[in-house]
Amino acid sequence: MRIITHWNNVDPVCRGASAAMGNFDGVHRGHQAVIDRARRAGMPLGIVTFEPHPREYFTPDAPPFRLMNAESRFNRLERLGVDCLFQLPFDAELAGLAPEDFARDVLAEGLGLRHVVVGADFCFGKRRAGTAEMLRDFGARFGFDVTILPLIRSDAGVFSSTAIRDALSAGRPADAARMLGHRHRIDGAVQHGEKRGRDLGYPTANLSIAGLHRPRFGVYAVKVQVMSGPYKGEYDGVASLGVRPMFGENVPNLEVHLFDFSGDLYGTHLSVGLVEFLRGEERFDTLEALIAQMDDDSARARAILAGA
Repeated sequence: MRIITHWNNVDPVCRGASAAMGNFDGVHRGHQAVIDRARRAGMPLGIVTFEPHPREYFTPDAPPFRLMNAESRFNRLERLGVDCLFQLPFDAELAGLAPEDFARDVLAEGLGLRHVVVGADFCFGKRRAGTAEMLRDFGARFGFDVTILPLIRSDAGVFSSTAIRDALSAGRPADAARMLGHRHRIDGAVQHGEKRGRDLGYPTANLSIAGLHRPRFGVYAVKVQVMSGPYKGEYDGVASLGVRPMFGENVPNLEVHLFDFSGDLYGTHLSVGLVEFLRGEERFDTLEALIAQMDDDSARARAILAGA
């Protein structure tokens, strides 16, 4: 998948694309419907999205809300067969464009799109003044077709990133997965930690969750993909998400233990899928009590993942 990071520097292979447009946070089933509609024979399949998320740009001090970082979104879109990711910089220049200017300068002349698909609630341009219907009118003027897709619903309502966040906050990753159409994943590079897990018999790979919505803190059964390096592949494991109260630390992160694995993962990239919540974060009186609980967590996770 090619990545285009500005509308003034487009790979010629990606011009003439049929593109779904939006933030695609989570790439949930509603997003997937928009992407599927954008598939057109003879055209590259594109995604027009923004980095950082516009909400991060306008409210930088708001609590973390994203379901996906840019890496995780890239990985998911690549799995869906997207050819060209137009990941546009959301900055003062882009935020200040009037809807008509965005349609003409960015979508038509800059990216050279032939077809654009958006959800019915899509807004764009300065102060979100542009609507999906306005985009259709601009497309007719500037040479690209526009398809407006109704919002996709389930029995529980519209598929939304908000509902998915609520499920994750409650420790219900299976419910989030039903709305996403895939497991919620945390992706990133393995970082150096305190290496306490190694001393306890449970070496872990540490991933940052900075900038991401925080699922319920606690222990999870997980499916892990090692995305790079000599150990590339899929593994079962158990992960602790939180602040490590046993050791008095307060920077949230994800610590992942891979079952039956021996190797150095530093510098590699992992994609960690949350399968089932096992228990909340706890503080133990002794290391022996902690290790006994880790043994129990691992046994439960193995049993769950055997049927996952």
